[in-house]
Amino acid sequence: MRGILFDMDGVLYNSDRPIAGAAETVCWVQEQAIPHLFVTNTTSRDRAALVEKLHGFGIETSEEEILTPAAAVAGWLRHSCEGPLALFLRPAARREFAGLPCLDDAAEQGAAYVVIGDLGSLWDYRTLNRAFRLLYHNPEAKLIALGMTRYWLASDGISLDVAPFVTALEHAAGRRAIVFGKPAERFFLAAAERLGLAPGEIVMIGDDIEGDIGGAQAAGLKGALVKTGKFKAADLEGRIRPDFVWDSVADLQRWWNK
Repeated sequence: MRGILFDMDGVLYNSDRPIAGAAETVCWVQEQAIPHLFVTNTTSRDRAALVEKLHGFGIETSEEEILTPAAAVAGWLRHSCEGPLALFLRPAARREFAGLPCLDDAAEQGAAYVVIGDLGSLWDYRTLNRAFRLLYHNPEAKLIALGMTRYWLASDGISLDVAPFVTALEHAAGRRAIVFGKPAERFFLAAAERLGLAPGEIVMIGDDIEGDIGGAQAAGLKGALVKTGKFKAADLEGRIRPDFVWDSVADLQRWWNK
């Protein structure tokens, strides 16, 4: 292995609590000049806010070292945008789309792209139905998912993530989403391209057996599953088999030096 992808929530921290040894592990990776990126499906914050969050846990980084679905989609649209966007994102994540044509939040027609991220408790029937109407009224509108994570470990317990809402819209509108984010192959390949490494030279460290490990392996990377975050013992009994299983990200240095 020559490069590392770090998932963030569940690997480096749980919501607002740092995971023991994570900061020291990242510091060691930086001291060794090992190529790495922080990859996350988080759409509740922009990259600047994520830099600040990591800083609060003793991890120094920059926006350029963080890959999010919102940043990936915004970059793609700046080169290929064919009409207005309807954004179903929290305010912080919308900053990545500055300068792109975005519809008013009350619009129910006119979207060329319907972008779905994590709205958390902001989801309600009216909001989901508005996304459906935007797709229904334009059969050519593209449904874009900022990841397909099913659930995550919030501060108050396990919680729905973006995938269930995207799946509902796929079913109702009769079209498949274009996925930017884990577990989509294009997301992992974009990370590999940023590192300048072949997928087989990179290990993805994550707590999500499907989104992190399965997605990485399908793209040709190795997957290291950590027993933190939303990990559960049943993850080791399914169809996806991690290449490595660690108690936490703190095991990375010992494994790397073998």
